[in-house]
Amino acid sequence: MSKRFYKKVEVKSDPPGFVVTLDDRVLKTPGKKPLIINPEFRADIVAAEWRAQGDQIVPQTMPCTRLLNVALELTPTRKPELIQEFLSYLGTDLLCYRTVNPADLAKRQEKNWQPVLDWAASVLGIALSTTTGLTALTPNPASLNIAQAYGENLDDIDLTLLLHFTGSLGSAILAIAVMEGHIDIRHAFALSRLDEIYQSELWGEDKDATKRANDIEAELVAIAKLILIEENP
Repeated sequence: MSKRFYKKVEVKSDPPGFVVTLDDRVLKTPGKKPLIINPEFRADIVAAEWRAQGDQIVPQTMPCTRLLNVALELTPTRKPELIQEFLSYLGTDLLCYRTVNPADLAKRQEKNWQPVLDWAASVLGIALSTTTGLTALTPNPASLNIAQAYGENLDDIDLTLLLHFTGSLGSAILAIAVMEGHIDIRHAFALSRLDEIYQSELWGEDKDATKRANDIEAELVAIAKLILIEENP
């Protein structure tokens, strides 16, 4: 943490994008690059995080600023590597690995997870099979090619968002569904915790685990505001 050193936070046009200024000084990445953001609504979100700081600057309370720092400073030089990391999740996607027992959990998985897989197959052409075994699944080449093209067509910010959601949710398909506006991030996070929620219903709540989950969800909800979808200007 460091002491707050500014009073005024503004968003200004700075072609080819927008910048956030702190007392007229342009906000920069940790590598000292100007944080140039597109489109403007994303700059507004970052500005709001800086306005909300108290006497001390707490980076942990600015998830969107941190993600954009990564997107603009690190992602451009690691794009092929990040896309391969994303593709690796297709073989270990949470939604594909089911239980047999208990039967009621198996039914819950089928009811809640299968519709998202069906959507990905029918709308995107990314068709993944499911298993109740321990052997890792191998996605078919056509689905891998479609998923690779999907990642390659994203800009640096959206690719960073996709990877963050994929890792946090344990599912490339849930991440894509969020990015495409098919489901919201709260729903996706609940689906990613379906087994944990089932166990807590059986054995009672683990307060520490619940707090960790709530913290992760709050960060994901904040970051999801950066998604570029039609209702955002």
